[in-house]
Parts: sequence; structure tokens; C-alpha cells
Amino acid sequence: MTGMNENPLDLLPEVLLAASAVLGLLLGAWLPRRRQWLTGALAGAACIGGIVAAAIAAAGPVETAFGDSFAIDPVTATSRIVILSGTVLVLALAMPRMHADPRETEFYVLLQLAAVGALVLAGAQDLLLLAAGYLLAGVPAYALAGFRKDSPGTEAALKYYVVGALLGVLMLTGITVLLAAGRATAYPMLRSELAEAPGGLVAVGTLALLAGVLFKAGGVPGHFWVPDTVQGSPAPVAAFLTTIPKIGALAALYRLAAVPLADADLPWADLVAVLSVASMTLGNLAAFFQQDVKRLLAYSTISQVGYLLLPVAVAGRTDLDQEALLFYLAGYALTNLGAFAVVCALPDAQAIDDYRGLARAHPALLASLVVCLLGLVGTPPTAVFLGKLEVFSAAVDGDYTWLAVVAAVNTVASLFYYLRWIGPALLSREPAGDTRTTSRTAAVIAFGAATGSVVLGLVAGTVLDVLGGQLAP
Repeated sequence: MTGMNENPLDLLPEVLLAASAVLGLLLGAWLPRRRQWLTGALAGAACIGGIVAAAIAAAGPVETAFGDSFAIDPVTATSRIVILSGTVLVLALAMPRMHADPRETEFYVLLQLAAVGALVLAGAQDLLLLAAGYLLAGVPAYALAGFRKDSPGTEAALKYYVVGALLGVLMLTGITVLLAAGRATAYPMLRSELAEAPGGLVAVGTLALLAGVLFKAGGVPGHFWVPDTVQGSPAPVAAFLTTIPKIGALAALYRLAAVPLADADLPWADLVAVLSVASMTLGNLAAFFQQDVKRLLAYSTISQVGYLLLPVAVAGRTDLDQEALLFYLAGYALTNLGAFAVVCALPDAQAIDDYRGLARAHPALLASLVVCLLGLVGTPPTAVFLGKLEVFSAAVDGDYTWLAVVAAVNTVASLFYYLRWIGPALLSREPAGDTRTTSRTAAVIAFGAATGSVVLGLVAGTVLDVLGGQLAP
């Protein structure tokens, strides 16, 4: 560490969120139960302040903070804005449910700490900081998964923790091996050192490291926790777990591919391509006949990781990889949170059949559901459509045309299980009783997210222009 750039203002979004978590915990100890919502409002204000700070930092030069350990570049800036915006939406979904709950403050604090971990993952440019981000994004999330303290929640938290602990230890082992091979943990130094290190040692360390990061992303082979944890968690928590940590983890994977592993004698692109195919195919096949809507969305998120790994596989081989990944992450976050907002809006509707007659009971909610689900398929003019078009183009441009073809086939296949959900909601004339109880706040968020997905798709050209740029040195 050079000591020349140890300015906390460089990490202002992360500092704001962490400070809000600590202050919220102190306030929660003194506020009466029905005033605990103030800690949630504080968390929302910290997120909005962080978005503003991230936008201002994005307009500045590309640099590193605290030595070379944290990067401030387009990948970090976009990840910050998407993660903090997504956290605001999750807070809005959770606050009506958590109002006057005895542990309301604790929920908001855990949510913020997990979001800080995702931010650290996105900007980490040192293996030790990557490990710290992994732990910070994971430990609070384990508690969130089991927050209800019921049987499904306990099972969700236990499976999430066991898989996370196992792959976390494996990830730390990989970091140790790469440290031994490259004699450094900073990415710029590793890039030159790993190119000359023994290939077997680099391969073992990379595989172990990759397993841990893919757990956080929810992709194969670290996907085992996703369906059970999402199904057993409260809907706002499920929305958070399938969106926010995934953004940080995929940004971290891209940075690993583009910097420390770029010159290593390792078939990185082929390895990531295989994992991409496995994730999208397994997620789609497992989702085909799911009846529980949260479980269906859980497998959907696994398949989405497969598509998001396309630009990671061709990192450094094309000029389209970075902007494709970042735009897809933004579109996915908005669309996935919109789909989960519909689930939150209908708390008693747990199965696909419970959505029968939604068109007559809540037409605006149905419209939001249709836009979000078809958006996840990649239907124009939604943001995910442009995102998929960009990642497919990046794969073709990076000489992985076969991977783009496999992804296109999986995209068509995914239409089946989304239509299984949309069909009864749209065509059935007999409303199910489970759709009568609605959350107005969640319905508004669902409609806003669906609208935002379309608007982001329409202005994709302008957005893509600002997502390019060099990574931090």
C-alpha cells in the first residue's frame, strides 16, 4: 500500500452505507417499536446519497484507492449505482412488512451490511479485499435468509450457510495458493507474476477462487443453495439475495478475468464458457415444471448467471465485453426485482395456480408481471433484450459463436416456464382467492420496475456509451 491515496472520500458510497448501518443500530436501541421505520428511512437516504456520490465519482478520472486495493472505474461506478438502487427497492418492499416488528432495525442493518459487501466485491482489486467482501456480503445474508425463524426460514439459512462456509473456505484456499504462486495479492502485480508461475498451481488456485465467487453469483457449481434458500426466505430477502450479491460477484469475476488472469497460462475462457452453458441449461431445465413461484424465479436467476458469464468468458477478447456485462446487470437487476415485487404484492399467492384470474382482479399488476417475465426472456424493447443482444454480440466478436448459439437456444427454451406462469394469470376467468390480498406499495414498485425496464431498453444507446472506458490500472 502506497499511503498516497488513503482518502475515505474515495469510498464515500461504501462509507455512507456502513455508517448508516452503525447509526441505525444505535438508534434502534432507543426508538420505540413503532418508530423503528426511521432506521429504514435512514438506510434509504444513505443509499440515495451513495448513488449521488457514485455518479459524481464516475465523472472523474479512473484511479485506485488505498494503494491498488480498490478500483474506481466504470465497472465500480456502474455496480455502485445498480447495487444501491436495488437496495432502495428492496428496502421499499420490506418496510411495510417489517413495520413495528420487534427486530425491524436489525433487518435494515443486515440489509445494508450485505449491500456494503457487494460493493466491496465489485471494486476489489486485491485478493484479500475480495475475501473481506465475500464475508461481509455473506454473513449478514445468512441471518436475513432465516429472519422469520420458522421452519422454511431455518432450512433456508442453514443450507445457505453450509454451502457458503464450504465454498468460502475453498475460496480462501485458492487465494492462499495464488499468493504462493504470484507472491502478491494485488491484481496488477499478480498479472505479471502469474504469467510466469507454474501452470498447475495457478489452475488449482483459480478453480478454488472461482468456486467461491460463483457461490455468491448463484451459478454452477455454487448454485445448490439458491432454490431452497429463495423459497424459504421472505420475498423481499429472496429479491435481495438473487440480485444484489450477484452484481458484486459478476463484477468481481470480470475484473479477475481482465486483470490478474489475463496473461496466465490458463484456459480461462473455455472454463467460464462451460460454466456458462451449465448454469443456463441447468437453471432452465429445473425451472420447467416448478409450481412455487419463488422457486421458479430462483432457477431463473441461475440461468441468468449463465448469460451474464458470456462477457466474462470473452473478457479482453473484444471491445464489447465490459459494456455488455454492465448493461445486462442493470437490466437484470431492475427486471428481476420487478418480478419479485409482484410476488411481494400478492403475499398469499405462492403457486402458479394462485395467480389465476389476475388479469381481472389486478390488471396493472398482471401487466407488470408480463413485462418483467418476458423481459427476463429477452423480449424487446426491455433492457434485458438489449443486454442479451450485447452479450451475444460480445461472444460472437470474441470468437465464441457456439456459446452465443447455445445461449440463444436456452433463451427460447426459457419462454416455456415463464408462459406457464403468465398463461393462467392472463387467460383464466376465475380469480383465485389468494390474489385478493395485495400490498399497494409492492404493486407500485412492480409497476415502476417494469416501466423502468422498458425505458432503460429504449435509451440503451445512450447508456451503453457511458459504460465503456478503461479499468483501473
